Amino acid sequence: MKDPNAPAEGIFAHVPLIVALVLAMLVGWAVWWVVRYIRADAMTRQSIRQAIRVRWGWKRLAPMLKLSATDKTPTALASLANTNGKPIKPRVLIPSLKVRHDAYGVIARAQCLPGVGLQQFQKAGPHLADAWGCTRVAVTQDTPGQVLIRGVRLDPLKFPTEHHPTGEPPEETARWDLGLDEYAQPVSVNLTQVPGVTVAGLPGFGKTSLINRLLSDWAPSPAVQFACADGKVSAAYEGDYADWVQRMFAFVGDDLEEANKLFRHLVELRRARSASVRQVLGVKSMWDVGPSENWPLVVLIVDEAHTYFRDHKGSDQQTKKLAALAAENARLVEDLVKKGRSVGLLVILTTQKSTGDAIPTFIRDVCPVGLSFAQKTAEAAVAALGDEIREWPDANPINLQDPTYVGVASMNHQSQPGFTRIRTPYVPDAEAARVAEETASLTADPNVLLEAFLGLRPTDVDLTKLDA
Repeated sequence: MKDPNAPAEGIFAHVPLIVALVLAMLVGWAVWWVVRYIRADAMTRQSIRQAIRVRWGWKRLAPMLKLSATDKTPTALASLANTNGKPIKPRVLIPSLKVRHDAYGVIARAQCLPGVGLQQFQKAGPHLADAWGCTRVAVTQDTPGQVLIRGVRLDPLKFPTEHHPTGEPPEETARWDLGLDEYAQPVSVNLTQVPGVTVAGLPGFGKTSLINRLLSDWAPSPAVQFACADGKVSAAYEGDYADWVQRMFAFVGDDLEEANKLFRHLVELRRARSASVRQVLGVKSMWDVGPSENWPLVVLIVDEAHTYFRDHKGSDQQTKKLAALAAENARLVEDLVKKGRSVGLLVILTTQKSTGDAIPTFIRDVCPVGLSFAQKTAEAAVAALGDEIREWPDANPINLQDPTYVGVASMNHQSQPGFTRIRTPYVPDAEAARVAEETASLTADPNVLLEAFLGLRPTDVDLTKLDA
């Protein structure tokens, strides 16, 4: 006769094996975490310990900060188990929290509860910073019903960073990766349909390095062509763009007459593109199809822009000539900024103090993207970022004059209200030179490309249908 206890004995016979497998998994998990901890740098180790403390203390901390909800409705199981008729004790619900770490601090995702949502978490932000040992905490909406809590133990703005360009074409042609914000999150700006960008700041605080990052990232794309007017030098070899000049279809120094020729050349391109965009691309705006090798995005960099626009005072013949050239340069660049967006022209103007005498207001005020590194005066900060910067004292660039903040800029970001401070990275000169050399063969004059498309010179295109 079969023993009725045999199946039970068979199950229990496997218990040691199951226990051994569970222990092996636990040991493997522990070893993996120990190895990960040992291999991490000192900053990341601190963040790992911080993340553990955040997880372990969450269930106690959340009710203290009123980040919990009370459910007075008993569950079905509790109702069935309640045989004595006494009131069932309400349940305290704690939002679930998933925490990960990086070198600067922790990133947590919390599930919202009825009555405990984005507003409640944002209100508790300063208290979370104190409890978690963070310099600052930001709370944003992650997905519906979930918030993202970013806590930084160290201020990312105080740590210089480097960018090492890959030499590969960017995934998105017109996306400018700027660096890390004050919560160590990557910041980028979409320059699609953007006609102009202004960059201001004291000498040596990062303007040229910022442009260097853009050149390093965009140069590998044949769908982008560059021209530059550098007001700091007379010849390319003297300045910051000595390596990049081989990747530019045009370069001029501080000579106003030569700059005038370049700006006029680009205005002719703008007019020819405007007249032929429907014929060539079949659309009203180049951005409907995007930049291409044959119709590239043309980026004009005007470094130290005040050189080309400054009002020259004097009655002698040479001064009058310079004043006329400066006025004409301003008019030509205004044309590019106000009318070049839809045909793929982008103007980036840099200067130390973007007041109206450095960049005329009729140019500056139509550039939707503006950044400013350190400034000495409130007037300069307002000129660079607009009057609204007065309402955001923490982000005001007059607070960035300490050498610690070389490479840190303030900007009004497209995707969020107010102003954001950004740590822009340094691109090593040798790596920038390598990218410039490797991509030099991609350089082409957009006028020549358009001529190949149309079978005639851009200056011969019928412009009678264009607005004056």
